[in-house]
Formats: sequence, C-alpha cells, structure tokens
Amino acid sequence: MMTQNDSDIWFEESSGSGMTSPLSQLDQSDPTTIPEASPLSLWGVALCVSGTLIVSENTIVVAAILATPSLRAPVFLLLASLALADLLAGVALILHFLFLFCVEPTDWSDLMTSGLLATSLTASLLSLMGVALDRYLSLSHALTYGSRHSRRCAAGLLALVWLGSCLIGLGPMLGWHCLNDITSCSVARPLTRTYLSLLCGGFLLVIMVTLQLYTGICRVARRHAHAIATQRHFLPDDQSYNSKHGGRGKGLSRLLLVLGVFVSCWTPFALYGLLGDASSSPLYTYATLVPAAGNSLLNPLLYSLRNRDIRKVLLHACCPHRHTHNTHGPVDV
Repeated sequence: MMTQNDSDIWFEESSGSGMTSPLSQLDQSDPTTIPEASPLSLWGVALCVSGTLIVSENTIVVAAILATPSLRAPVFLLLASLALADLLAGVALILHFLFLFCVEPTDWSDLMTSGLLATSLTASLLSLMGVALDRYLSLSHALTYGSRHSRRCAAGLLALVWLGSCLIGLGPMLGWHCLNDITSCSVARPLTRTYLSLLCGGFLLVIMVTLQLYTGICRVARRHAHAIATQRHFLPDDQSYNSKHGGRGKGLSRLLLVLGVFVSCWTPFALYGLLGDASSSPLYTYATLVPAAGNSLLNPLLYSLRNRDIRKVLLHACCPHRHTHNTHGPVDV
C-alpha cells in the first residue's frame, strides 16, 4: 500500500468542494503505517453536500426527459447526456466521501473514484460542446434540423462521447497512475503528469471549439435579427410576431451568461493541469478543480431547468391538475 506524504494530494480530494488538507491526514512519517479512515472535517461535509445536490438536481432532469416521450429532439438527448454526466460526477464526490471518511481507503478506491470523476467530467464537457453544436445547427439549418435523421446523428454522437469518456476514465484503473512511481505524479495524484496533460489539453481543445460554436451562434442570430428588422419595416405591426421575436436581446444575454460560466469554470483547471507539477501547492489544485466540479451543480440551472419544455414537464408532475406539458413550443436553451 502506498503512503502519502504532506506534499501529495489525491485527485479525488481536490475534485470539487471536498478537498482535505494533507496536513489533516494521519501522521504517515512511518512508511509502514496502514491508511485508515480520516476524521470527519468541514471539507468532508461540504463534499458530501455538494455531491448530494448535484445528484438530486440531475436525477430530476434525467427522469423528466426519459419519462416524457415528446422530449426526443436532439437537444433533449444532449441535455440528458449532460445531466447523466453531471450526476455521475456527484456520485464520484459522494463515493470519495465514503471512502475517505467512513471506510478504510485503498488504492483501488482512489483509482476508481479518479476514473469515475475523469469519465464524468469529460462526458460533461463534451456534452456541453454538443449542446452548443445543436444550438448552432438549429439556427443555421432551422428548416431541416430536428428531423428523425438529426436525432439518429445526435444519438450516434453521444455514443461516441460516452465511449471516449469511458476509455479515458479507465486509464487510471488500467495502470496509468503514479502509485508505483511518485516522481511521475501530476498536480492531481494519483494521475500521472502525462495523463493529466493529455486530459487538460483535450479540455482546452473542446473549450476552444465550443467558443467558436458560440461565436457562430452570435453571427447567425445577428443575421436573423437584421432580417427580422427588415421584415418589420414592410409588415404591419403584429403582436404575435413581435412576441415571437422580441426576446432576441434576452436570449443574447442568456447566451453570454452561459458562455461566461462555462469559460470561468473550466479554463483554470485546464491551464493549471498543463502548467503545474507535483511540487505545486495542493491549494492551487483545489482552487482550480472546485469550479470545474462545481460546473456540474450549475449546468442543470443554466441549461435544462431554463428550458421551457422541461419546466412544463416538472410543473405538470408537481401540479398535474393545473399544468399541461405541451412540448411542441420552441426549444429554449
């Protein structure tokens, strides 16, 4: 069994709101010391609470989409994938809490939670890119997008996303870790520096592609707004027409909010994972991983629960006699 010195930090211990200071661990100056469950700490409680909230939010979203046959457009498949990925991230945080504070931690438990968290965060980030791609295609190909062919393409894309994410997450459990070679550790032990560099490099690439897609969305929306303004010049005043197209400014503000949260949550850890090394302070790892994991808490609020169709389904479930869940309105993400 590997021991942990004061300069080491486990990946799971910095994977959200649940990092514990290495100084709070058991005294391991004796290399023969057997790891035991750590005493409960404030960070441990925060870890469990955060994971529970993430699981609760995203379980509601997944259940609402799966239980409603009319929510089968590509965007809802992507939102379900995003919610499932974030749900697994919350499960990983809860498992880490249990392994760290309730039972004796082992190398296997550390590698399992590391792999699960890597899988869920990768799938979450790729699903966010998929949502941006869906928004771009739905605006630029409004007449043809949303057909059965588009749904099959979205399902195929998600299959590739999850296959790739699972393969990435299996890396630590298949031997790509630093438990047997401390000198190869990254800022997120037990992941190696090579593994984390490739992972964060991929994260940065996905972030750049997503930013490019949102830039394209802004361009298309601007062209649509110009065309609408031109039509209004020749068409009589129509309240239904104005109501349909009057929310463009609000939509742009929402888009900027989503984009700002996305960049601020993911960029710090992606850059730090590339530039940092095992000698870096654990505090920096914690400070950059918290936003990335916390993004799983914000995603349901920014994407799924802001969608009017999903809100109708949830309101109908809570008050079936007062609300109907007509899901044939425009998609609002």
